Amino acid sequence: MSIQKIARLAGVSVATVSRVLNNSDTVKPKNRERVLQAIKESNYQPNLLARQLRTARSSMILVMVSNIANPFCAEVVKGIEEQAEKKGYRILLCHSGSDIERSKSGLRLLTGKMVDGIITMDAFSKLPELKMIIGDAPWVQCAEYADTGAVSCVGINDVDAAQHVVSHLADSGRQRIALINHDLSYKYARLRERGYKSVLHVRELDYQSVEYAAELSSAAGKAAMEKLLAQQPRPDAVFAVSDTLAAGAMRAIEQAGLKVPQDIAVVGFDGTELAEMVSPQLTTVQQPSREIGAKAVELLLKRIENPASVAERVMMDWRFISRASA
Repeated sequence: MSIQKIARLAGVSVATVSRVLNNSDTVKPKNRERVLQAIKESNYQPNLLARQLRTARSSMILVMVSNIANPFCAEVVKGIEEQAEKKGYRILLCHSGSDIERSKSGLRLLTGKMVDGIITMDAFSKLPELKMIIGDAPWVQCAEYADTGAVSCVGINDVDAAQHVVSHLADSGRQRIALINHDLSYKYARLRERGYKSVLHVRELDYQSVEYAAELSSAAGKAAMEKLLAQQPRPDAVFAVSDTLAAGAMRAIEQAGLKVPQDIAVVGFDGTELAEMVSPQLTTVQQPSREIGAKAVELLLKRIENPASVAERVMMDWRFISRASA
């Protein structure tokens, strides 16, 4: 089925069909409906290569994720895909593992014009290297962000969120609050640790203990918690920088014959479904993960449409959800 046959079937011009296929706002609603119905009835598939040659665009976005196993990253990707499809784009997903060589392989799609832009969720420490490779191509960074620069980014205020968590624990009478953190090459890890330490300083709490998980996994959270439990005195509260780490910490506490929150309160971060699946249910900071993904697409499309547009830094709202674990 050709575009000409679609036009005859719908009783409109070829130009009108073309505008519908390219999501133009200039088509009358009645004509748009007739074209869409004709496409549906004929099972028409547009020739993407021909469209790319005609428009010099692929309608594809490269999404580079540092850890697809992280539930937070997975939710952000869902938000990216949903918003991209609404705007007539598809995504190509690349699991970089924050490895610059793996990133280079995916980024060749930019130079080959196979994608129109890129959304990354790599560690902040990797951004200068990525910038050298990506150059002036449309680019948006999710979750990790620079305070200044030419890269648009979207995330939350990690310092404020961490301060709220530790203040909540201190207000509930906890005196020995520990932190389970992750790789400090990630800016969010540094910022959440900054928020943790700042509240301890202001509240004049002498106890301070930070364990660094080898990866964002339940097993790594469990191992970090076991190290904290071996300390004397042991903590009476733990703030973990992800729900996955917090779930592992809760398992270690239970296996040590202790109870959450009676002996040790636990708070996570991200607000993933996992927080409601563990027992007791996990107190956490909920990030607007899908909204972050959707906003990243909006920012990227602005750069695609106008490469000279000014980079934007968007901070989205987070929400503290109090449950039985703290």
